[in-house]
Amino acid sequence: MNLYLVGYRCTGKTNVGRMLAKAMVWTFVDMDHELVTEAGMPIEEMVDSRGWKYFREREGKLLQRLSQATKQVISTGGGVVTVPENIAIMRGSGKVVWLHASPDTIAARMEADRNTAGQRPPLHGNDSVVEIEEVLAERLPLYDEAMHLQVETDSLTAEEVTESIVRWLKALSSE
Repeated sequence: MNLYLVGYRCTGKTNVGRMLAKAMVWTFVDMDHELVTEAGMPIEEMVDSRGWKYFREREGKLLQRLSQATKQVISTGGGVVTVPENIAIMRGSGKVVWLHASPDTIAARMEADRNTAGQRPPLHGNDSVVEIEEVLAERLPLYDEAMHLQVETDSLTAEEVTESIVRWLKALSSE
C-alpha cells in the first residue's frame, strides 16, 4: 500500500508527507520534485515550452511507475486528480488523503512561500484568490472522488495534520 496526498497547492502535502513518511518509516516521494529532476527544468518552464497536456502526461507516467512500489508517502501535484486514470491508479494502489484548505488560507500560504513560485505556474492568470476559487470549484468534486480521508488544514499545524492521519491509518489497520 501507498499513501497519496492530494489537494491544492500549499495545503501541506510536502511538509505533511515528509512527517508521515518519517512516522511510518516509509519512503517519501514528492512528485513535482521527481518531475523537475527527470525533465531537467522547472515545472513553469516545462508548461511554458510544452503545455499543460504534456506536463499531465508526464505526471501520469510517473504516477503509474510509483504505484508499482509500496510503503511510500507520495505528495502529488495539485492537478493530478484532473486525469481520471490517475484517480484509479491511486485508489487501486493505496489510500488517498485530501488535504483541504480555504482559498484565503491557500493564498496566504502561497504569498508566504515565494521560494517555490516557479514550481507553481499560474493556471488561469487571474488574481490569486480568484484563481484559487475557480480552480477549486473545478477540482473539489475530483478530490472528493479520489479521497478516502479529508483533512481540513486551515487551523492545523503540519504536525497536527500528520497526527490525525496516523491515527486514521492505525484505526484502519485494526479493522
